[in-house]
Amino acid sequence: MLAPERRNRIMHILNQHKQLLVKDVSLELGVSEGTLRNDLKILEEDGLLERTHGGAVLPKPPTQEYTFHSRSQVNQTEKMMIGKAAANFVQNGQCIILDASSTSLELAKHLVQYDYLTVVTNGLATAQELTRNPHISVIVVGGVLRPGSSSLEGLLGKGLLSQIHADILFTSARGFTVAEGLTDFSVYEAELKKTIVSNVSKVVALLDHTKLNRRSIATFAEMSQIDTLITDPGANPEFLKQLKGVEVVIADSL
Repeated sequence: MLAPERRNRIMHILNQHKQLLVKDVSLELGVSEGTLRNDLKILEEDGLLERTHGGAVLPKPPTQEYTFHSRSQVNQTEKMMIGKAAANFVQNGQCIILDASSTSLELAKHLVQYDYLTVVTNGLATAQELTRNPHISVIVVGGVLRPGSSSLEGLLGKGLLSQIHADILFTSARGFTVAEGLTDFSVYEAELKKTIVSNVSKVVALLDHTKLNRRSIATFAEMSQIDTLITDPGANPEFLKQLKGVEVVIADSL
């Protein structure tokens, strides 16, 4: 079992039982207790759990439910800047793919004046924003709608996406490091994005500075597969210097 799949299983167990013991889960997954403790350490660093003596528990819930709306309010100014800068990469007549992130939604707001675009997305809010322009053809990728979410999740759209050869994928991520590339919490979402990355001509990552040098469970794009990173002025210059072969765009102030 690969590490990303194993960590996803750990989170599934934890979400079911609210707590876990290292000795029990190591037997269930067929790995050593040392390996499992290392997984728990990584998951704790990503804020997904809290380690306890001999196990782990779910982190204390935030005071506000972490819905799409609440996520969109985090670093909102930076996301607006990044979305505006990303629109400069779009040309009339292209087929582009936008993920369901709040940063891609900011990009969508700058596309309403474009003509003859085809946009593929699994973001409901993004799709609704784009329908304001009758010259944009919007294709919504199917999936499961979770409570409090604005995205259609799962692998139901994988067959459709494997047949679409888009010009650009605009995507956010839970984290981005030199070693792991673009990472996401959901293994299923990562698998879906892997399919997209393998078929598009260009990958543009839309990441505010808090996503940089941070990792999550599953990689969906290696650094060599990323063409452009658009970030904000808060990005660490030392980290950006490590991104060999990646075009880096610092979004201007609004």
